[in-house]
Amino acid sequence: MSIMGTRVVRTEDPVFLSRGGTYTDDLTDERLTGALHLTLVRSPLAHARITGIDVEGAREAPGVVAVLTGADIDLAPAKLFAGAPDGMVRQWLATDKVRFVGEPVAAVLTEESYQGQDAADLVEVDYDPLPAVIDLKAALSDEVLLFDEVGTNLAGGFGHDKQFDENFFDDCDVVVTHEIVNQRLAAAPLETRAAAAAWGDDGRVTLWTSTQNAQAARDEIAGWLGIDGAQIRLITPDVGGGFGAKIGADPEFALVAWLARRVGHPVRWSETRSENMTGMVQGRAQLQTITIGGNRDGDVLAYRLDVLADAGAYPRLGMFLPFFTRMMAPGVYDIPKVESRARTVVTTTTSTGAYRGAGRPEATAAIERAMDLFAAEIGKDPAEVRRRNVVAPEKFPFKTKGGAVYDSGEYAKAIDRVLEAAGYAELRAEQATRRERGDTVQLGIGVSAYVEITGGGAFSEDASVEVHSDGTVTVLTGTSPHGQGHATAWAMLASEHLGIPIEKITVKHGDTDLIPRGAGTMGSRSLQTGGVAVYQAAGELVELAKQRAADLLEANADDLEVADGRVAVKGTDTGVTLAQLAEREQLKVDTVFDSGAPTFPFGAHVAVVEVDVESGKAVVDRIVTVDDAGPVLNPLLAEGQRHGGIAQGISQALLEEVVYDADGNPLTATFADYGFPSAAELPSFTLVDMATPTTLNPIGAKGIGEAGTIGATPAVQSAVVDAVSHLGVRHIDMPTTPLRVWEAIQVAGGAT
Repeated sequence: MSIMGTRVVRTEDPVFLSRGGTYTDDLTDERLTGALHLTLVRSPLAHARITGIDVEGAREAPGVVAVLTGADIDLAPAKLFAGAPDGMVRQWLATDKVRFVGEPVAAVLTEESYQGQDAADLVEVDYDPLPAVIDLKAALSDEVLLFDEVGTNLAGGFGHDKQFDENFFDDCDVVVTHEIVNQRLAAAPLETRAAAAAWGDDGRVTLWTSTQNAQAARDEIAGWLGIDGAQIRLITPDVGGGFGAKIGADPEFALVAWLARRVGHPVRWSETRSENMTGMVQGRAQLQTITIGGNRDGDVLAYRLDVLADAGAYPRLGMFLPFFTRMMAPGVYDIPKVESRARTVVTTTTSTGAYRGAGRPEATAAIERAMDLFAAEIGKDPAEVRRRNVVAPEKFPFKTKGGAVYDSGEYAKAIDRVLEAAGYAELRAEQATRRERGDTVQLGIGVSAYVEITGGGAFSEDASVEVHSDGTVTVLTGTSPHGQGHATAWAMLASEHLGIPIEKITVKHGDTDLIPRGAGTMGSRSLQTGGVAVYQAAGELVELAKQRAADLLEANADDLEVADGRVAVKGTDTGVTLAQLAEREQLKVDTVFDSGAPTFPFGAHVAVVEVDVESGKAVVDRIVTVDDAGPVLNPLLAEGQRHGGIAQGISQALLEEVVYDADGNPLTATFADYGFPSAAELPSFTLVDMATPTTLNPIGAKGIGEAGTIGATPAVQSAVVDAVSHLGVRHIDMPTTPLRVWEAIQVAGGAT
C-alpha cells in the first residue's frame, strides 16, 4: 500500500510540543561560550544627515566591551539587490545619512544582553533632519532625493518606460478604471531575526542564522564580507516563521560575523519585536491603477495594469517583485489584450521584500477588483462574469498575455465547485432579503478566482538518500523548512520507494558543510523541486540496490523488487535487506531534480461576511475554498498550509497595515498597534478538494504554501464591498477597517 496521499501525523511535532524548538537565540553550542551580545543603536528619524556621533559615554557603561560606528568598519557599503542602481547602497552603520526610522548607526557589544540597551541609550547622535518621503507619487517626482548622487528615486521597473496605447480600449463598450492600494504588510514571524557567529583557528566562521535558505545566505554574506563562501559554515537552527521575509541574508547577519572577527570573540544578536517591525523587510506596498474594458454581454476585451511599487529606503527583493505582478496580471482570464508596466521607487521607510505570495497576490488582487468593478458596471453577477472569461481547459498549456505559460488548469470547474459548496444561490437570496428589510447587518458575498506561479526561477534542487547498516536512512535536502513539515513529507517520499518506515528516516537540512548546494524554501517550491529530488534519489537508490543485490543473489536485476526495506527475487523469499547491502558498501545516492519550468496552481474562493452598516465593522462568517495544487502527498500538511494562507489573506483584507505618519515615523511598531489576527478574528474554513496534476514532475505536484493567501484576500475584500454595494459603494481599499467601511458608506450617501 502506498504511503503517498495518506494523513501522516507530523514527526516534528512531539519535540515542538514537549521540549520546544531550538532557535538561534536558544543555542548552547560550546563555540558560543561567553559570546558577546550585540545591541544596535537605531535612528529615531526617517531622513536626516548625521552631523556627529559621540560614543564615549556608552564605552564607560557597565558590561560594555566595544562600541563601534560606521567609521570603524572596513567593508564596502552593501548593495542589497543586484538589480538596484549602483548608488543605492546601505552602509553597515550609517555615517552620513539615515533613510528610515530604525536604521543602525552604532553597534554596542556587551557581556550580557540586558546591558546592551542601557549602553545604547548613552550613544549621542546629532541629526540634521531632512524631509521624509512616504507617498509613492511624491517619491516619483524626485523633489526630495534619498540618494543625491543617483539623482532619482526611481529604483527600477519593468516596462516602466512604456507609453500606453491611447486606442487600447477603443473596441470596448464599457471601460472602468480605478486606483487601488495593496497595502504594506509586516511578516511578523513569531521568531524575530537572529544570528550568532564564532570564528575558528582555521580562519573559517560558523554562522547560525534564522533564514529560509542557508546556501544563499552563506553566499550573500561571503560577498559582503569579501571572503570565499568556503570560509563560512552557515547553520540554520529551527526557524520560527519566515513567510518570505527571511529569504537569504540580512546585513545584520554579516555585521555579526564581521564584529566577531574584529573583537576576536563570538557574538550573538537577536532583535526585539519593535526592531523587527521596523527593520525586517515588509511586503506588498503597491499603488495600482487598473483599467478594464469589455462589452455588456460580459466579455472582457482589454485590461491594463499600472503599478507603482515601494522599495523602501534601500532596494532589496521588493524592487523585483512587480515582475511577477506583471507576469500574472491576466490571472485566470483569457483576455485578448493586456498591457502593463511597473515602476519602483525608494521612500524613507523600511525596505520591502517577499511576503507570502510575493508579487502574485498583488496581481490577483488587481484583476479581481477589476472584474468586480466591471461586473458592477454592466449589472451582471460577478461569479458569472468570471466564469465567462476564464481560460478554457482545452487551451492548456496556455501562454498568457503576461508571458507566462500555464501548465494545466480547470478554472471554470474550480469556480463551479466552490459556488456549489458555498450555496451561492441561497446566499444571494438571503442577501436580497436583508436588503429588502433594510437590516443593520448586511450580508456580503465575495468571489475570487486565482492562478499563481510556484517554483518560479528555482526549478532544481539537490537531495541525497543513504541507507545505513542499522537499517536507518538519512535524507539530505537543499530545502530549508520553517514549519512546512519537510521532515515528515520527505520521509514519506523516501519510504515510498524504500519501504522503510518513516520513523527510521531522518531528514537533515540547513548546514552548508553537510549540504553545500541548495535553493532553500520560498515561492512554494519545496515539494515540486526538493521533495521530488528526494523521491528521485530514493528511486535511484532502489535501482542501485537492485544492481548490487543482483550480483550477491546471482539474479538478474530486472527480476528483483524492493519492498519493506528488502531486495528480493520476485515471487520468492530469496533476498537481502538494504541494511545488509549497506554493511558491504556505502549505499547512497546524490541527485539533482530539475523541472525546467514553474507550475501554476489555481483555485477559487467564496467569502461570506456580515457588515454592520452603522459601525462599518465587517466579520467573516464563512470562507469556502478550492486550492488546486495537484495530487496531495499528505492531506494533513496540505490543509495546514491552506489554513495558514487563508488566515493571512483574510487578515490583509480586514486588519493588517504598516502605517507611517507624514514624518516617516512608524505608527505600527508593536503588536499593540499592528492589526495582527488571533483565532477569534477567523472563521472555520471549508476546504473543497480538487487535484489537477502537472506533467513537470513525476508526482504531478504543484506548490500549495501561498495559494490560500492569494485567493482569500480579494474574496474577503470583495465581500465587504458587496455587503454595502446597494448603498452606492463601489470600492474600499484594504484593510477594510470599520472606519474605512463607514466612511465609504457616508461618501456614497452624499456626505463630505
